[in-house]
Amino acid sequence: MADPAIASKAVEARFAQYPEDIRERLLELRRLIFEVASEAEGVGVLEETLKWNEPAYLTPETKAGTTIRISAHKGSNSEYALYVHCQTDLVDRYRQLYSDQLRFEGSRAVIFSRDEKLPFDAVRHCIAMALTYHLAPAQT
Repeated sequence: MADPAIASKAVEARFAQYPEDIRERLLELRRLIFEVASEAEGVGVLEETLKWNEPAYLTPETKAGTTIRISAHKGSNSEYALYVHCQTDLVDRYRQLYSDQLRFEGSRAVIFSRDEKLPFDAVRHCIAMALTYHLAPAQT
């Protein structure tokens, strides 16, 4: 899949503010979010915007999913994260499935190290679960 164009100058400017090594990892995560969205049934068009000054991905057309945000992990120069709404049960579900592959923070974040390979299959599934959160359980 070709890289989707950055949605706005504000989002583009925000990506530019990250250190290069973290920015590259975030852009890799961004590509994966768009790829999963294009393949997942019922997601519809993905909207890219800023929420809390972080790149965020929403499903406004179908309202199938909960917001996903990506950013450098606070207080770290070597970590980045995928955030979901803390009032969902997504991180608990991620823990049940992938506690041997992923690292979590509280009820809202999956934490990654810039120095480790992204576990694509696990992360793809987590993204799909977030993008289809409001659909019937059989589709998540």
